[in-house]
Amino acid sequence: MAFGAIIIGDELLSGKRQDKHLQSLIRLLAARGLRLAWAEYLGDEPGRIADALRRAFASGDVVFSFGGIGATPDDHTRQSAAAALGRELEIHPDARTILEQRFGVEAYPHRIHMGEFPTGSRLIPNPVNQIAGFSVGTVHFVPGFPSMAWPMVEWVLEHDYRDMFDSAPAVEKSVIALNAREGDLIGLMQDFVARYPELRFSSLPCFGSERIPDMHIEFGVSGRLELVDIALAEFVHSLSARGYSLHP
Repeated sequence: MAFGAIIIGDELLSGKRQDKHLQSLIRLLAARGLRLAWAEYLGDEPGRIADALRRAFASGDVVFSFGGIGATPDDHTRQSAAAALGRELEIHPDARTILEQRFGVEAYPHRIHMGEFPTGSRLIPNPVNQIAGFSVGTVHFVPGFPSMAWPMVEWVLEHDYRDMFDSAPAVEKSVIALNAREGDLIGLMQDFVARYPELRFSSLPCFGSERIPDMHIEFGVSGRLELVDIALAEFVHSLSARGYSLHP
């Protein structure tokens, strides 16, 4: 069983917004010893979305679909999923309850459509605003908003696929930045730790040693090998972009 992603939105293909879901999904999978096998970007075109979802349902892969499950006219994912499955859209009773509790009488006539999913769908809880996503088989649909989508993806992984997690032992890798001072890099380190809470991070400053006479900082990252490699490559790129010379 492989993992795939479908990322939907005209704004991504036009360049109005930069996609953040792909890298985040790679991180969420790698933190559990899993790997993304494929990804597909689509605009807000119902036919193309339905075709892509038809392939996803037939593949047997675990697929996360990001975006297009709202109630505005450019949100087509729910309808396209129903078309791909040959099923009707229906209001999920638990989704109805959530929307009525959340919005009261203002759930009608438009917001209630956010609870319409293909027949037989299961809900994915949304910890941010409680408006659920949905799953059909091994295809999982979450919003395009990162603050909602990523914890919902984590919930699916922990709830449905824990038996696939790799329990490989942790590894540690490091990089040395020459002539670096911790005070100049606090923001970078804070951002890094926030992005990779599954990893252990260390910063060891040194005013010079027999091996490396210049002032330097040794940064260490430990955790699952796949996630360590991704995270360290990103950190190295950020240090290089700031003009630091690096020592492996």
